[in-house]
Amino acid sequence: MHIGVTLRNMGEQSTPATLARCAALAEATGVESIWVVDHIAIPPDDAEGSGGRYVDPLIALAWLAGATQRVRLGVGVLVLPYRPALPTVKQIASLQELSGERLIVGAGIGWMQPEFRALGVPRSQRGALSDATLNLLNRCFANDEVEHNGQRFLFRPRPAKPPVLIGGGPPHALRRAARYGDGWLPMGLRPDKLAKHLATYAGFCAEAGRQPGAATVMGGLPLNDPGQARDTLAAYEAAGANRFVHGGRYADADDFARRLDALAGLSG
Repeated sequence: MHIGVTLRNMGEQSTPATLARCAALAEATGVESIWVVDHIAIPPDDAEGSGGRYVDPLIALAWLAGATQRVRLGVGVLVLPYRPALPTVKQIASLQELSGERLIVGAGIGWMQPEFRALGVPRSQRGALSDATLNLLNRCFANDEVEHNGQRFLFRPRPAKPPVLIGGGPPHALRRAARYGDGWLPMGLRPDKLAKHLATYAGFCAEAGRQPGAATVMGGLPLNDPGQARDTLAAYEAAGANRFVHGGRYADADDFARRLDALAGLSG
């Protein structure tokens, strides 16, 4: 099973120096992927832990792509209705091209009402807007020439499509993953729940005439208890996950390095 780790693209840890060092440490340690998150307009009463400071995820990954060579680059999740569809797909393709096809796109519909209000996007339309973006993304990566809003255009560069993992809870996210995605990206889901939901996902894929993808689980491991952490990873793998992304707060790059060492020790 692949192991990834979340970098804090928010708060005091999102400075260029700290982000670059953490990315370099992650790559040197041998984790498969580094991940960032997405918030665009945090209200003051919900800014604990970040101070409202969030670096845009696609910009952050583009910058980190230039600071790394091998490690894969994930966003978990990009909130699709926050951004217009065609520019978003163009940014994804550009990042996939320039990073050497290392991108993993976690995609979600969002939940935070204040952010939708700040953007002037009706929260009630988030599902339909997300589906439209996913539909366009799949069409763009499948064709050099695409039609959108009645206009044909050339979609280039057109690298290999990055894996698109649909975030969110069942059943809606599973239906969306079966129709548009390449896998499912649950957050904080216990191993004993995963297998059941993956069976439901496989059923939705069969209805859609598509093969199911695997699950990437985002959560936290008890790194202070290596035995329990190993057992947790084994349980996720047995339940059908092919990747676990460990997340958690860290004070600075030195603190992040200690956590990476503990994570690397789980494979020993």
